[in-house]
Amino acid sequence: MWAKICGVTDPALARKIAQAGPSAIGLNFYRPSPRCVAVDVAAQIARALPAHVEPIGVFVNHSVDDVLDIARTVGLRTVQLHGDEEPAQAAEVADAGLQIIRAFRVDDSGLGDLEQELEQYRDLRVELRGCLVDAKVAGSYGGTGHAAPWKLLAAQWRCDWPPLILAGGLRPENVRAAIDAVRPWGVDTASGVEASPGRQDLEKVRQFLEAAQR
Repeated sequence: MWAKICGVTDPALARKIAQAGPSAIGLNFYRPSPRCVAVDVAAQIARALPAHVEPIGVFVNHSVDDVLDIARTVGLRTVQLHGDEEPAQAAEVADAGLQIIRAFRVDDSGLGDLEQELEQYRDLRVELRGCLVDAKVAGSYGGTGHAAPWKLLAAQWRCDWPPLILAGGLRPENVRAAIDAVRPWGVDTASGVEASPGRQDLEKVRQFLEAAQR
């Protein structure tokens, strides 16, 4: 099970998190977020990670130029577009050679908007590495601790869509149940393993990864 620990802000802590065995570590560049990390610190974190743990940049409504500049500086191969970016912007990022994880926020109203956007990506011939699905909470781009609609995703996610990365309220106590219910390709957590925003609790990280990967 692919698993990402998101919102890491400290190089020394990142090295310890990497020892627990995640697939990826998320570096958040959204300035209003309490998990935002400076670009120079993000570069230090990326350099500190072993080869099997990938740094992934999380961007919210950044310009294409900013995404590309930060990715180049930090050394990112994959970026997560987590805001209101248009598919055409994602196509520019993909054309520059970066892989894209697209974040979607959904609730029990259904997956219609997500499906329409995926059709636009197909029309533009943008192959997404994954779709990260988080809970839809008014006024927020994620990291709220609210759960995504598991039953809806289990019932309606299509096998011809990009790989599903489940996010939203995942913790050591519920991640195994979420995986069993939804059968995602991967899982993502931020607040679920934190001691405080941007500061991970290593024991929670270990417990989360053990539960997700068993």
